Amino acid sequence: MTNIFSRTEALIGKQAVEQLKMKKVAIFGIGGVGSYVLEGLVRAGIGNFILVDNDIVDETNLNRQIIATVKTIGQDKVEVAKNRALEINPNVSVEIYKEFFNADTKEILNQTIDYVVDSIDTVSSKIELIMQAKSLNVPIISCMGTGNRLDPTRFKVADIYKTEGCPLAKVMRKELKRRNISNLKTVYSKEEPVKLQNDKEILDEKKNKKTPGSISFVPSVAGLIIAGEVVNDILKNS
Repeated sequence: MTNIFSRTEALIGKQAVEQLKMKKVAIFGIGGVGSYVLEGLVRAGIGNFILVDNDIVDETNLNRQIIATVKTIGQDKVEVAKNRALEINPNVSVEIYKEFFNADTKEILNQTIDYVVDSIDTVSSKIELIMQAKSLNVPIISCMGTGNRLDPTRFKVADIYKTEGCPLAKVMRKELKRRNISNLKTVYSKEEPVKLQNDKEILDEKKNKKTPGSISFVPSVAGLIIAGEVVNDILKNS
């Protein structure tokens, strides 16, 4: 008799499918990358999630975020993401936090979590999340920059200290070295950021800061690569 994971079971085996159902993954940032991480993990069979994001869906998300549709504009991203996960697999457990993760956030991470995904776009928050995960000895994978890029084939999985060509990774290397963090698994692009058309600067009015250009097929690929790394790492270490 077939079920939602019949084809997955044919690939990795029944025992592995059962193991994935028991695992808990925390995803920080449910945007162009994070929404596809969730999509990949739910469909792969991860059974428990923590989702953290303080933003709402707006029309500028329609070009790249799988949770963004005309109907979801104005809704909390974590709520939309939770509903989507449950529509795919009604048996998943999804805990949501509509908040901006920073140094004052202490109640979310704990050792019941099997894997942490960092798809945050703020350097200070990324560093804090990495520090907390490392202190708890919880595996973490961090996404570097996906904005201002057009080539989805240039993504690589590497330790932060082996990354090259990514401006965000350069900043992260410096900051993590200062904090004596010796390693960090990342997904990063070797593509040099594209210069915006006519030197156009896009202002994010909600955050009052410049925001990069983006397109549908770049952050989504990064998100699915991350989902693959999470699943394969869990299976390898189970």
